[in-house]
Amino acid sequence: MAILVAKGVTKRFGGLNALSKIDLEVNEKAIYSIIGPNGAGKTTFFNCVTGFYTPEEGVISLEGQNITGLSPDRVTHLGVSRTYQNIRLFKNMTAVENILVGMHPHLKANLVGSIIRDRRTVQEEKESVEEAKRLLQFVGLRGKGDLMAMNLPYGAQRRLEIARALASRPKLLLLDEPTAGMNPSETQEMVHFIRRLRDELEITILLIEHQMRVVMSISEKITVLDFGEKIAEGTPVEIQNNPQVIEAYLGRGAASGLGQVQPVA
Repeated sequence: MAILVAKGVTKRFGGLNALSKIDLEVNEKAIYSIIGPNGAGKTTFFNCVTGFYTPEEGVISLEGQNITGLSPDRVTHLGVSRTYQNIRLFKNMTAVENILVGMHPHLKANLVGSIIRDRRTVQEEKESVEEAKRLLQFVGLRGKGDLMAMNLPYGAQRRLEIARALASRPKLLLLDEPTAGMNPSETQEMVHFIRRLRDELEITILLIEHQMRVVMSISEKITVLDFGEKIAEGTPVEIQNNPQVIEAYLGRGAASGLGQVQPVA
């Protein structure tokens, strides 16, 4: 069953079509990748799904509900969360505080309750901190809750950003280049972690990734964009052997290399 469906999505900036009539369907509990060169429209598509951009044409649906043009906070409340290519943590806040920010869509406390410190607000804050600590443990950052985000190693910051995204209780998690800047060991750990997100939390994963080895090893289905258009879609094996992908995206000389991609253990 599809959790996300995009039909004819078109986004323009001036006279440039950043996305042109994109159709895409992501099934529940799948790991789905979008690939393509820089400027292909991958992040623009993410921005359309999450409400940062409103497409000029087309419809985006989440579990059958039209979310096209909804504000980012409303899209988050409905069950979509994301990370960014460039880490966007609150660096001068602690790890726990960053996760608490992600919980905001589901917290019931209001300004008055926060000022007078009524029993319900105090209890909710206590439960939220405990949940934040559980999320830190899940992403492998147990005991790091009181550390400032800017003092965490790069890989830990990536995991913290995912923990903050998980705090909003998403059904669909969008990961924008989750292994960017990581060494091979960190990349392997992230691949295992993404699988855990799907398998243990039953979250659907839609990711943008440039590392072909990661994409081919983790994805159940792949969409390839080029200059804002979808040029291919299919399983990793189908994408590896698609002449249009090899020629238009990777270049003729990459054909043999793409076909020899090995799974990440």
